[in-house]
Amino acid sequence: MQSVNPSRKPLPRAAVPAPKPAAQPTYIWEGVNRNGVKIRGETQAVNPNWLRAELRRKGINPGRVYRKPRTLFKPAIKPADIAHFARQVTTMMRSGVPMVQSLHMIASSGDNPSVRDLVKRIAGDIESGASFGDALARHPRYFDKLFVNLVKAGEQAGTLETMLDKVATYKEKSESLKAKVKSAMMYPLIVIIAALVVSSILLIWVIPQFKEVFSSFGADLPAFTLMVIGMSDWLKANWWIPLLGMIVVGYSFSTARRKSKAFDRFVDRVSLSLPIIGNILNLSAIARFARTLATMFAAGVPLVESMDSVAGATGNAVYEEATLRMQEDISRGVQLNTAMQTTQAFPNFIIQMTRIGEESGRVEDMLSKVADYYEEQVDTLVDTLSKQIEPLIMAVLGVIVGGLVIAMYLPIFKLGAVV
Repeated sequence: MQSVNPSRKPLPRAAVPAPKPAAQPTYIWEGVNRNGVKIRGETQAVNPNWLRAELRRKGINPGRVYRKPRTLFKPAIKPADIAHFARQVTTMMRSGVPMVQSLHMIASSGDNPSVRDLVKRIAGDIESGASFGDALARHPRYFDKLFVNLVKAGEQAGTLETMLDKVATYKEKSESLKAKVKSAMMYPLIVIIAALVVSSILLIWVIPQFKEVFSSFGADLPAFTLMVIGMSDWLKANWWIPLLGMIVVGYSFSTARRKSKAFDRFVDRVSLSLPIIGNILNLSAIARFARTLATMFAAGVPLVESMDSVAGATGNAVYEEATLRMQEDISRGVQLNTAMQTTQAFPNFIIQMTRIGEESGRVEDMLSKVADYYEEQVDTLVDTLSKQIEPLIMAVLGVIVGGLVIAMYLPIFKLGAVV
């Protein structure tokens, strides 16, 4: 018989972790506040009845309340969304709304769920004690160094509202310029895609119908017709080869640009020498350079430090390298206009305007005028391109469709001549 020690304490049981509370569903609600203004928002709640009671407690007369549907894929956050966010925060601050309250209002009124989640995280960081600039810096994927540095400079100088306005203006103009450049680049792509689609439809579905008719003629077909029929037979049997080839070429091109700086530099250099498109790319890169540098001057960022952000904002490897060479010259005491002239990448107009700005102490104003001038030049070139490309599209499609039609009607013309 074993002896029992009465003084011996029983072993403590292993601590069992408390079950985590289940995540509450999110409900979208609409209502009217005390001032009679219709408002809309999203709130996590146990059920709709609890949410209605909570809204009434806050002075909101609830209307429609429904559960937010789940989405498999959240929409991406685009640079245009960030520009819109900057403008919203600026407007809220001008209205005297506190920062955290502004962020919650922006989050509740947004259409993009990804943007709403991002704004909520920023608001949570600020509520935890972080500054607005530090909260933005925790999301470098969406807020670049230029954005963060300007916000921090505004916070330190007590001019956050002014800096946010400059950031919003800079982002809006940059996105507008990018949209115009993309629009110009889309026109040649539209011509190529339209030509490929039309010719593929004719070769795969239309030409085989003519081939069956020609087989009953029992006569020799013209060489041009035989060539088109041969192309149709091959494409109908091996349609996957050109499709796979385009996918492989596109993927290889994008991968090479992303991983090889030399190839990316080569593509950027070649693109600048293209007719019309190259001129648009040149002017847009200079406009982004001037706009970014003017914004950095407005924020009081030292010139040498600002060149890193300016180089990345140009959007072209040629101008990025030129800006970094300028940075080295400026760090040795060379004036901005002299360093710009040494690169031989910038036109004389921006160099002269920069020299005038340095002599008068108004570099920011001069660079802003330069950016406005080159953005207007891009507008003009894009409008000109859109007018020139329309007849080009018609001509290309006319040649392709007309050539295939002629190839199919040549045997009929030949047969009519014999008869």
